Amino acid sequence: MNKIFLASLPLIAISTAVLAAPKYETEAPIAYMTDVSSGAILFEKNADKPIPPASMAKMMTAYVAFDQIQKGKLKLDQKVKIQRATWQKWTNQGSTMFLGVNDEPTVSELLHGIITLSGNDASVVLAEAIAGTEENFATLMTKTAKRIGMKNSRFGNSTGWPDEGITMVTARDLGILGARLAADFPKLYDDYFGLPEFTWGKTNSGEPITQPNRNPLIGKIQGADGLKTGHTEEAGYGFTGSAEQKGRRIVSVIAGLNSYGARSNEAVKFMNWGFNAWEAKPLFDKGAKVQTAEVQLGDSSSVDLVAPKNLSATLPKGSDGNITMKVRYNGPIKAPIKQGQQVATLIVTTGDAGSQVMPLIAGETVEEAGFFNRIWAALKSLLGMA
Repeated sequence: MNKIFLASLPLIAISTAVLAAPKYETEAPIAYMTDVSSGAILFEKNADKPIPPASMAKMMTAYVAFDQIQKGKLKLDQKVKIQRATWQKWTNQGSTMFLGVNDEPTVSELLHGIITLSGNDASVVLAEAIAGTEENFATLMTKTAKRIGMKNSRFGNSTGWPDEGITMVTARDLGILGARLAADFPKLYDDYFGLPEFTWGKTNSGEPITQPNRNPLIGKIQGADGLKTGHTEEAGYGFTGSAEQKGRRIVSVIAGLNSYGARSNEAVKFMNWGFNAWEAKPLFDKGAKVQTAEVQLGDSSSVDLVAPKNLSATLPKGSDGNITMKVRYNGPIKAPIKQGQQVATLIVTTGDAGSQVMPLIAGETVEEAGFFNRIWAALKSLLGMA
């Protein structure tokens, strides 16, 4: 029977004094920030309160679409015919891509319309293309949200349009979604998020319509590349932002603000605080051995646990403190094990940013033991032999 193993590593002593977590004051009723690179939660305020996401729901629409593309079920150059009923309903409803009833945009163009322009029409058209109806697509959104760890979110539509409380999320869940978009689909994320503008449609006089990205971080925060604004009367003004600097990716969420300007100012101030008040302290280089783990019924009795990338802890800027680390895995780990497979986690505790959880991977492949070795291993287990 497998058990959870916790192996303590030697204390990393940076110095003697420990700085308290940096203070931050925000006028946003709801706020959350995480350093994705380390797993540290830098700030939370009402992070688990259910809220309507407004257009931030379109992040999940994009995630589902990216997932379908990655699985080969949806093609970027696939053309989508605009249904007249969809056009009639959404042509003047909130943010729009200005799709026409005779248009046949590609999936790629619709993604730009959703992510850069926040088009409600583009969101519904793509939802129908993927799942037949928007209702079916919303069910897929909710299932996908649960699968990626968004425990307190549900979706009733693809746009975030008010739906009498069906579509609800939390700031923590939006932070998870923002992090997963960049981590799970890095190429698609780079191609579609963070663009300053997009052109689609024409005015009555035949001029092309170019609309700017409403992301308040673009051009103001170095490395800003996402994610999504949102606004309805019910939700107020919200924003999920993402930026990467020197290997640190931060995802921030603010919600419930009362004006466009307040959202823009707070988004920039909050992200600047995340990068300026905190810093990364290196722990292990990519490929470094961190610990070993026991293996069950393998051609080796143990496997090296190594860092899949450069691993760092997030600490207050200028902090001198102690870092404690533990390796956690469900073991003995049953063979076969593939090299590069995540089999454990490194739990780092700093006292400033809570527990920071990082993946560890198998340093080598471990095949299943042969027949006689399996019998011998079973006998040793039965007799309590080491």
